[in-house]
Amino acid sequence: MQTRTLGRTGRTVSVIGLGTWQLGADWGEVDEGDALAVLDAACEAGVTLFDTADVYGDGRSESLIGRWLREHPDSGVTVATKMGRRMPQEHANYSLEHFRAWTDRSRANLGVDTLDLVQLHCPPTSVFGDDRVFDALDTLVDEGAIANYGVSVEQVDEALAAIARPNVATVQIILNAFRLKPLDEVLPAARAAGVGIIARVPLASGLLSGRYTLDTQFAENDHRSFNRHGESFDVGETFSGVDYATGVRAAQEFTELAHEAAPERTPAQVALAWVATQSGVSTVIPGARNPEQARANAAAGAIELPEDFDDVVRELYDREIRTQVHGRW
Repeated sequence: MQTRTLGRTGRTVSVIGLGTWQLGADWGEVDEGDALAVLDAACEAGVTLFDTADVYGDGRSESLIGRWLREHPDSGVTVATKMGRRMPQEHANYSLEHFRAWTDRSRANLGVDTLDLVQLHCPPTSVFGDDRVFDALDTLVDEGAIANYGVSVEQVDEALAAIARPNVATVQIILNAFRLKPLDEVLPAARAAGVGIIARVPLASGLLSGRYTLDTQFAENDHRSFNRHGESFDVGETFSGVDYATGVRAAQEFTELAHEAAPERTPAQVALAWVATQSGVSTVIPGARNPEQARANAAAGAIELPEDFDDVVRELYDREIRTQVHGRW
């Protein structure tokens, strides 16, 4: 497993991390024992960053990670959590009072005195221009509640605004073979500023695994069923905002290209490896519903792709995907 520095945190983390949205049971039911087994498998495979949020399963994901941390006190895993979606997404709610309450809850869930990394969870765009918000985050660092802070964003412009902030350690953004816009400006700006990039939704909600067809059915409580048109949150979080039929067709072609590039690897592993090769990416955070997926994802951290594979990905994107997503986020 390759390792990299996580931006201004100075921490060393695995290039493949673990996203734990699904462990909160927001992608269909996940048994507690199965969830802990996923964390075990990821750690054993070299993963040293778990990404979670206070709203994943209303704290279930954080609490499961907290239990795991107590059972593995010497794991060396960095936990990145998120806050800001326990109340309406209104600018006025991003206050020191609320930050203290949210981080206190996360510290209790995770069983730690100081949170490794707290990220604002896709706040309103206006928040990024408010000095008081970032002063409040600095106060939490000074008080010892958090060690570092970052942001999770929907839009490129939000990422660029955050990178310009002197104490923002990381920016989390959607980046995958179906969402290339961050490559244009965000990654270069992050590299120049020393800000870490956490790449989320690296498999476009599973599309890039190549396993889905037009007939695939998802559980009723899976966001891939209930948020295809942005009914509950930003539609870009579900299949990266790509129309499902288009995504299935493009994913089938990606599968063929991936097999040509790395015949012994799965399309999902190739998709993760491609994100990890992008200069400026600190870590990639695919989710996993079982230990086998966790181990397979982690193995992508050691894959070397042909030099021309980047060109192949960009050609597919330009032909099939760009018009749907590039101008939106």
